[in-house]
Amino acid sequence: MAGGLATGRAFELPQAIMRQMFEEFMLVSEEQILQAVSWYIEYAHTLAEGAGAASLAAAYRLRNELKGKKVGIVCSGGNLSMEQLKKALVLRDTIG
Repeated sequence: MAGGLATGRAFELPQAIMRQMFEEFMLVSEEQILQAVSWYIEYAHTLAEGAGAASLAAAYRLRNELKGKKVGIVCSGGNLSMEQLKKALVLRDTIG
């Protein structure tokens, strides 16, 4: 679902940089990413690919900690297949 975040294998230098620069990593599920894709469509009128919507999915999981703060989220890419778009919209309709 988020091919832009996937790599075939981890490389030592990027991993070392991320460990040094990031305080925290968060894993989000495919369902959470699909939900974020549907929110971008519904509320921002923006088509985001899975990798682009992953940050919104993570921010939503942290919503209680972020409440009342100004938060910037990077949304990039529109490389979403019709099948992925259908899944996001079906999920939106089932969750409500």
